[in-house]
Amino acid sequence: MSIASPAPEVEAVRRKASGSSFYAAMRLMAKPQREAMFAIYAFCRAVDDIADDGIGSRDERRRQLDLWRDDLAALYRGGEPGRAAFLTGVVRQFHPRLEDFAAVIDGMQMDVDADIVAPPLQVLDLYCDRVASAVGRLSIKVFGMEEEAGFALSRHLGRALQLTNILRDLDEDAAAGRLYLPREYLEQAGVSAIEPHRVLADPAIGMACEPMADLAHGYYLAAEAVMRRRPAGDLRAPRLMGAVYLEILKRMQAEGWAPPRRRIHVPKAQLAWLALRHAIAA
Repeated sequence: MSIASPAPEVEAVRRKASGSSFYAAMRLMAKPQREAMFAIYAFCRAVDDIADDGIGSRDERRRQLDLWRDDLAALYRGGEPGRAAFLTGVVRQFHPRLEDFAAVIDGMQMDVDADIVAPPLQVLDLYCDRVASAVGRLSIKVFGMEEEAGFALSRHLGRALQLTNILRDLDEDAAAGRLYLPREYLEQAGVSAIEPHRVLADPAIGMACEPMADLAHGYYLAAEAVMRRRPAGDLRAPRLMGAVYLEILKRMQAEGWAPPRRRIHVPKAQLAWLALRHAIAA
């Protein structure tokens, strides 16, 4: 069974992702898997937009997330899937778990319920599991991985990528009233403020960011250890994503965390080289 022709939601995210590391990773995959991944990405973008676009009250955005929960539940029991219709082929062909779609929505609801500011490490880990590792658990079904190795990879690589994103998006998140740097790291650095902009202007901000970077490095190493065992499945896309985001993390560390910060990207030439390297790697 093949995935149906792309829905408008999928085409929109494909155009938006063009030129990104995600798009480069998806191009390494066969067409059915690639289309499935774009559909999963479209779902993630849809629920993320509910959490982040600021349209409507918190209650209204919670209701929008609940509608997604209802439509996904209907899809899995064979009913009318509503807005989740573009995921029908993915579910039928690759059998991702409903609980992992639900976990992604739960993660978005954490942002809807309240602006996250200096969360405890335990809360940050739960957030990373829901908004990133759960996406990995959906993806490994498309990659053809068995659950034991696939879920281990999802745990480690998902957290590594999300922590890297948090460090890259410090200023963007602060503009939205959010700060994902954990409370414990701020306290260790002697940063007493919790207001996002004040934290990011503190001279000790680097001492709060470096432990987060170290944590991410540990997860990259753990993810690489899983992939080095060569479990079943197509690992080219996760290998490329890991390589690109690890490079971003290293570049951020080299530049430091003091303002003014710039958003770090991997140059297109290097991205192309990494994509070629992982395209020919078995």
